[in-house]
Amino acid sequence: MATPAKTGRERQEESSNAGVKPGLRKPVFTKVDLLKPGTGGHNLTVKVLNSIAVLPKGRSVSYHLRQSRIAECLIGDDTGCITFTARNDQVNLMKPGATVIIRNAKIDMFKGSMRLAADKWGRVEVTEPAEFAVKEDNNLSLVEYELVNIAEE
Repeated sequence: MATPAKTGRERQEESSNAGVKPGLRKPVFTKVDLLKPGTGGHNLTVKVLNSIAVLPKGRSVSYHLRQSRIAECLIGDDTGCITFTARNDQVNLMKPGATVIIRNAKIDMFKGSMRLAADKWGRVEVTEPAEFAVKEDNNLSLVEYELVNIAEE
């Protein structure tokens, strides 16, 4: 038994239903003490403890790289603190005492220690002041990691 041919409208409705995007997920916020090396996609609400501008060293190859601004900021929540590398417009938002929401951040390793960074897919936004006290004695950036290769036998 042959199936009846579909009209143009029926084909259009099927194709429009196939391309329906799922709704956006709610962000899952994590705490600083749960951050691990080599991970990404972290959402955090933290306080800025301090911010230090880093001057570019050496000669830059391109004009674009010479114009970038970088600041190293100590940020934290009630479980610990970590160094955050702020770039360009993020530097203006990272004022000491401010509470910020960092979305889609990743952990970069720098000289064996962890640094948090929000790249072009990440987002940093200032929010209303949080009511937690930062636990400064648990600084995850002071922990030094070493890559160990395990020989398979």
